Amino acid sequence: MASKHNKGSERAPDQDAIELLMADHNRVSKLFAEFDALKGEGGEEAKSTLVAQICQELTVHTAIEEEIFYPAVRDAIEDDDLMDEALVEHAGAKELISQLQVADPEDDLYDAKVTVLGEQIGHHVEEEEGNMFPRARGSGIDTMSLGAALLKRKSELASSSSTPSMTKHASKKKASRTAR
Repeated sequence: MASKHNKGSERAPDQDAIELLMADHNRVSKLFAEFDALKGEGGEEAKSTLVAQICQELTVHTAIEEEIFYPAVRDAIEDDDLMDEALVEHAGAKELISQLQVADPEDDLYDAKVTVLGEQIGHHVEEEEGNMFPRARGSGIDTMSLGAALLKRKSELASSSSTPSMTKHASKKKASRTAR
């Protein structure tokens, strides 16, 4: 009987899309808070590691929203302005992410870029959680099926080429510091 309900790693069917996205928001928020705590005390390696995590989390998160969640919500709530603004906010975040992925913690404006990215993400999260998510839930879309699709895609992205690019960048940074 337990095997019917406990399918091991097959949690996808039980994952609500909005809860999954909010858990991502909380995880990234904590990473930004950890970075803020490091700003005053240096810790270049720790900063680099945190920023790589932030960039990876946000890259996967924006991809699953844009590929799966946003199209479903756009159709359900019929508010193109809200959905277009979310995409523009993603584009701004992606630009800072791409800059940070090739930056070094000792670079000018590094801390400022991470801080601004955190502020942009904070605003974006407020819009989603305060406006988009309640409207999506109220529209009657199947958030459980969407959650399963999001989780599946998230897993694919976590094991795809997006991860090696972060590893490659981290190796480049380490080699650069070793050469100094």
